[in-house]
Amino acid sequence: MKLATFTHAGATRIGVVDGDEIVDLSAAAPELPTEMVAFLEGGCEAMETARAASSGGPRIALADVRLEAPIARPPKFLAVGLNYADHVAESGMDTPEYPTIFNKQSTCVTGPNDPVHVPKASHVLDYEGELGFVIGRRGRHVSRDDAADYIAGYLVVNDATVRDWQFRIPTWTMGKSFDTHGPIGPWIVTSDEIRDPHRLDLRTYVNGELRQESNTKQLIFDCFTLVEHLSTAFTLEPGDIIATGTPSGVGILRKPPQLLKAGDVVRIEIEGIGEIENPIIDEPDDTAR
Repeated sequence: MKLATFTHAGATRIGVVDGDEIVDLSAAAPELPTEMVAFLEGGCEAMETARAASSGGPRIALADVRLEAPIARPPKFLAVGLNYADHVAESGMDTPEYPTIFNKQSTCVTGPNDPVHVPKASHVLDYEGELGFVIGRRGRHVSRDDAADYIAGYLVVNDATVRDWQFRIPTWTMGKSFDTHGPIGPWIVTSDEIRDPHRLDLRTYVNGELRQESNTKQLIFDCFTLVEHLSTAFTLEPGDIIATGTPSGVGILRKPPQLLKAGDVVRIEIEGIGEIENPIIDEPDDTAR
């Protein structure tokens, strides 16, 4: 299934995307939650109810809805640095012995087609196309062998980064967490539809120009290893998002650097999942409160 959060006729709820239509689960299965984290907390029973309801539920043309971030406020939004072999090579850094984990504040999350701001504080804005996965079961000390059972599905992430803020200090949270710098979507593709998350083509385009082209087989620490590693320290919860890292081709390392500016459009596509496409705009004045 492709699980989406969408807005139609002034109401936001969840649905199942089928081709160019979306099944409105609030009408097809009104007993289900209308918010994605609560839905995921329902586990297998909620998934099966949604799957059954989607076969005959009322449908809306996808063109007539607004796709929102599948999870508006993930309980945790974690990401991994230097996790593609080709990105390590272009950076000239050593291959990490352990995953480099950092936090993106959940308020950075925005939708699959929403604008991304060039912040007032800096113009050194970069793109990072990434595979993200969503936790579907609460778990601690999850073994790698069992990790797949804890992943609800996969989505596309742009780990947008303010490079000068990222490298001001050893921890990266500030440079990774500006508002609007976490576009995700376009939906969550459930794990049963992704045969192997570690064999997916990934491409990032800026204004139609191919900037990143790789495959998730380049991951140094794969999705299942990350579940094991993270759950050693803390409990993973339904709705947590883990962005697995970006491949080579980031703007800051191109010669000369090619950073984002207002008017650009970034499109990231991952095989078997879909694409997100976000216009880049200057941060509006009304963000000051």
